Amino acid sequence: MYKIMIVDDEESILHSLRRILSKQNDWDIVTCSDPLEAADIASHSNFDLFLSDYRMPGMNGVEFLIGSKENNPHSMRIILSGLTDFDGLVDAINDAEIFRFISKPTDANKLILTINQALEVYELLNENRILADTVRAQKIELDRRETALKNLADEHPMIAQVNWSDDGSIILDENDL
Repeated sequence: MYKIMIVDDEESILHSLRRILSKQNDWDIVTCSDPLEAADIASHSNFDLFLSDYRMPGMNGVEFLIGSKENNPHSMRIILSGLTDFDGLVDAINDAEIFRFISKPTDANKLILTINQALEVYELLNENRILADTVRAQKIELDRRETALKNLADEHPMIAQVNWSDDGSIILDENDL
C-alpha cells in the first residue's frame, strides 16, 4: 500500500482528486487543504508520494515539498498547477526535486499514469538503496575477515604459505605431510 498526500487549497479539486485516485486499490490517500497543516502531518508521518498544488496561501507548493523532504527524503514529489511560472518550475525541479510538473486541468488517466510512474521510480530507488546498504554491509564484513586473516597469517606465517598450481589446485610437498 502506497501512502500519498495531496495538498491543494481548493476543496473541490481535493474532492475530485480523491474521487479519481481512490479507485486505485493500493493507494492510501490523505488530503489537506492547508499547506501548513499538511507540513505538520508530513513532519511526523511517512509518505511515498506528495502531490501538491503550486499556488496556495501561507506556503506555496515548492516550499511545502522542500519541507516534506526533511522527514520523507525518499518520497516522490509532483507539482500540480494551473499557472506556468517558469521560475517556479525551475525552483520546484532544483530545490524540491519534483518528479513531474502537471498542469491544471489534467486528464485523470494522465494523472494516474504519472503517479504510477513516480511510484515505480520510488520502488526502484528503494531497491537500489537496499542493495547499496547490503553491499556496504558485505564490504564491512569482508574487510573484517581480511583483517582477521592477515592477523592469523602474521601470528602463524606457515599457515598462509600455499603453493598454487596454474589450474588453481594446491601443490602439496611431501615434507609438509
